Amino acid sequence: MSAIVIWAEVKDGTVRKSALEAIHAAGNIAGDNPVHAVIIGSRSAAETLSEYPVQSVLHVHGSDYLVYQSETYTDAVFTAIDQLHADTVIIAATALGRDLSARLAARMDAALATDVTAIQSGDHITVTRSIYSGKVMADVDILAPRAVITIRPNVFDTPQPTGHPAVVHDLSPSLKTIRAVVREALASAQDTLDVTEADIIVSGGRGVGGPDGFKVIDDIARSIGAAVGASRVAVDEGWIPYKHQVGQTGKVVSPVLYIACGISGAIQHFAGMGSARFIIAINSDPEAPIMKKADFAIVGDLFKVLPVLQEELKKILNR
Repeated sequence: MSAIVIWAEVKDGTVRKSALEAIHAAGNIAGDNPVHAVIIGSRSAAETLSEYPVQSVLHVHGSDYLVYQSETYTDAVFTAIDQLHADTVIIAATALGRDLSARLAARMDAALATDVTAIQSGDHITVTRSIYSGKVMADVDILAPRAVITIRPNVFDTPQPTGHPAVVHDLSPSLKTIRAVVREALASAQDTLDVTEADIIVSGGRGVGGPDGFKVIDDIARSIGAAVGASRVAVDEGWIPYKHQVGQTGKVVSPVLYIACGISGAIQHFAGMGSARFIIAINSDPEAPIMKKADFAIVGDLFKVLPVLQEELKKILNR
């Protein structure tokens, strides 16, 4: 193995937590090999990133990089990889990270390992990832000389600042003809946390009974600093937007605490949240599948249980 490159995603001018997790994951396998970071956009974000355990930060900026564009970002990161003679790239498995990683793997003629939950190195890199809708965890040996790895957010720790900032270099890739241009990126109105990065998620399913039932879910989530999630049934019924959907056809999450309210726990839903550190399930049906998988199962009416649980969690979390 030679150098390792991580792509640090920026949101609203700030380095995303998942980018710091990528640095930690890189450190797990780096050994004596250098770890470099590539960041596109904010100079202040690049300076912040330099405080963490990387040898250098390559900063790409300019009017062509104001919003994420597949071709320009792929060119920029690939230029950095080429200059650094890197053979391993680690990227957080966010929406943008999944797009970029596939393109980079093709450009590098590299192996691609996605949604990784553990990583180690020896004679070669070995990653752990879920298969069969989360029913099996597979250890996969990467035997190709080059690799692109995406890591599941909220699984790896974040490193501490080193106190010795790395050097930030400006990188100016030569732009090729772009076949598709993003003119504008419109963000949906969102005053709640993104489920993919939240430490605590409160999710509702069929048992909430309708859109009004999610008001209770939203109330407890706000009071304890959690994100609001949902099962596919709740989304399909139109009770809550798709951006909240957790599961095989929604978002894969790995929070510290997942509170499932009125969710039966079909395997498709469990595939999206099964790696949560702790699961609390509230359901009136003691035989619901989620009850057997939960660390704490509460049989009862969620509308009676949630207010009590909310007060107890607020005491514990000092919210």
